[in-house]
Parts: sequence; C-alpha cells; structure tokens
Amino acid sequence: MNKLTKIGVSALCGSLAAIASANAGALSVSGGATATYSSNSHETTGNPLGMASAISFKGTGELDNGSTVTLALDQDDQSGYSAGSISIATPSMGTWTLDQGAGGSGLDRIDDMIPTAWEETNGTSLGTGAQTVAGVGGSMNIEWNVSSDMLPDGMSLQVAHSPRAGTSGTNDKVQGGDNANGYGAGWDFVVQHSAIMDGLNVFAGYSTIEQNAATADGDRNGYSIGATYAVGGATLGYQLTRDSHNLISSTSMYENNMYGVSFAVNDDLSISYGVMKSQKEVADGVATTDVELEANSLQIAYSMGGASLKIAETSVDNGTYNSTTAQDKDGTTIALSLAF
Repeated sequence: MNKLTKIGVSALCGSLAAIASANAGALSVSGGATATYSSNSHETTGNPLGMASAISFKGTGELDNGSTVTLALDQDDQSGYSAGSISIATPSMGTWTLDQGAGGSGLDRIDDMIPTAWEETNGTSLGTGAQTVAGVGGSMNIEWNVSSDMLPDGMSLQVAHSPRAGTSGTNDKVQGGDNANGYGAGWDFVVQHSAIMDGLNVFAGYSTIEQNAATADGDRNGYSIGATYAVGGATLGYQLTRDSHNLISSTSMYENNMYGVSFAVNDDLSISYGVMKSQKEVADGVATTDVELEANSLQIAYSMGGASLKIAETSVDNGTYNSTTAQDKDGTTIALSLAF
C-alpha cells in the first residue's frame, strides 16, 4: 500500500468515526415466548406440545436534518432472523421503509382485519390452508408511509413498490432471481380512515403485479375492502378480499368473505368469534373444480400482567380447498405467552 493510499484510508476512517460519534444511536431488545398445546381431529400431529420464541432488536439513530433511522430485526422460532427492515422517518415527508418481505407491508398489512381475542381465524394450530391477499408485502419492497401532515385527520396512506415481486430476504449487492410465475414489478396502495365517525375504521387496498404472459392471462391483481366498528366493549368487522392470480394452468382467483366480533369483558378478559369463507376458482380447462373453504374460530384470552392465557376452538370445512371429508376438521389450541 503506498503512502497516498494510507493517507486516504486514515482520513476515511477518521471521518467515519466522527460521524458515528456525532450520530450515536441506541439498540433495544424485547421479546416473548409462547408454550402451546394443540389437539386437531383427523390429523396426525405427533407431539401436541409446542413452543414459539420471539426476539426483536431495534436500533435507532438521528440524522442532522432531524430524520430518524431505524433498523428492526425479528427472530422467530429457531430462525437466524425471520424479518428485517430499515426505515427513515422524515420530519415532513413521512416514513420510508426497505422491507425484506416477511409480510406486514403493502396490501398484506390489511390481509385480515377482523377483530379477534387472539389470532386470525386461519391462524391457529388447525391448518386451514386458506389463502389471503399479500400483494408485494411478501416480496422485498420499499414502502412509503405518507406523513399525516399531508392527509386529512384520521387518514393513513401507504404506497409499496417491488421492482421484482416474488423474491424476499435478498442480501446486499445480490439480485433476487426469477420465480415460477415470472413476476415483474408490483405496486400496492393502502388507505385507512378512522375519523368518519366515532368507533368506525374503514380500509381499502389494491395491488397489481406484472406476470409472464406465457403462464398467466394478465397481471396479478388483488384488493381488500372492509370496516370495523367499536361500540362499548364490542368490536364488529367485515371484510372482502380478492386475489386474481390469472394463472392459465391452475388458480384463477381466491375470494374471501370474513366477518367477526370481539368483546372486551374487562381490561384482562376478551372473547371473539370469527368466520372466513374462501372461494377458490380455477382456470378454464383445469381438471380440478372450484371449492369453497369455510373456517370459524371461537377464542378467549386472559392477561395476567406479563402473561397471557389464550384458547381457540377452530373448525374448517374443505380445508386446503379439498372437498373430501378428511379435510373437515376441528381443533383446540391452548397457549401461554410470556413477554419480557
């Protein structure tokens, strides 16, 4: 290494050290653990005992212009880490987030908004196989959460974009490869409004993703629309979603009707009941037939400080969109969750 290079490297290291010192941030860690017992009819479940772990790391720092930078990493259930994002919250233009596609951004943020005491109707140990909308939320994407200063009171707006949908968790300086459906660029738009009247929240979202003309009859389009209404301790909800895959040789679309009600008995105890009816339609000429899946779940949750006990009684007809009687199942899930 020549002297000029040594000088340049030393100056660069000194500058980086000065920046790190001037913009020192903080790292926080939070998490929880859940122990479960599951009993599902018509299934070989093996050992009914289960455990889930969840650890979240959040690093924050501030730029000279007042913007806040956040790195979020989540570790779930024996994985190295299951979700990651980098976000910049600006003073006036909202928050920009690079998300690795673990879900929760784009249209996926409103895939199931039905009120529950614990889990989504299709989220207990009884695997229903129901398909919900995701948009680009399941892909590496950039999402803009528009500043509330730019919107009417009570309104939120998110815009998400993936240059190549269908890939997630891509490392730096690496390009995600093509997927089986040949997805291209995708855009999601989600809006919510909670100030129309007291207790009412309305929401809607739309997604469009380019697809290869050799495997699909048009682009993949999806939408979600619905509302929840809270009065006293009760919250009611209804939602309609549709995901048009438009695949030539398999699935044409999934359409879901969901509704439910939750009730907070007191600050610690809540109960809920939810129903999901999901219609799968296949493309013309495909040997399989259209099938409607129906799932319902009765749930109760009781909190005791940092601990929560939760129980779900769930049933499904035509699970995984299969009309055989073997796919009509019932299941009980019991969970003890601890936060730290």
